[in-house]
Parts: sequence; C-alpha cells; structure tokens
Amino acid sequence: MSQHQTPRSLAPALSDQRGITTAEYAVGTAAGAGLAGLLFKLLTGGFGEQLLRTLFDHVLSLLGIG
Repeated sequence: MSQHQTPRSLAPALSDQRGITTAEYAVGTAAGAGLAGLLFKLLTGGFGEQLLRTLFDHVLSLLGIG
C-alpha cells in the first residue's frame, strides 16, 4: 500500500469526523445567534439606551463639544 492510500478500516472513522465538524458549526451558529439576540435585547431596552447616551456624552466631552 502506498503512503497516500487510506486503509479501509479507517475510512468509516474519517467520514464520522466530517459529521462532527458540521455539528460543531451548527452549535457555534446557534450560540452566535443567541448572543446576538441577547445583545439586541439589552441595547434596545432602557439599559442600552442609557449606556449609549453615556458613551455618546463622554465622546463629545473628549472632543470638547459637549
């Protein structure tokens, strides 16, 4: 057998690894969507409005405008 051939006994294990990678992408995508939803909820509520207002006022004071 040459160096580039895969033994038949390893072929099922390699195909299983590809499925695991797909599952990892799915979990990562779901986690990212959940985090985005949480940030959206925080920033569109009263807390987010106050946070953005404070940040904006701070930037204006640094620039000497406000």
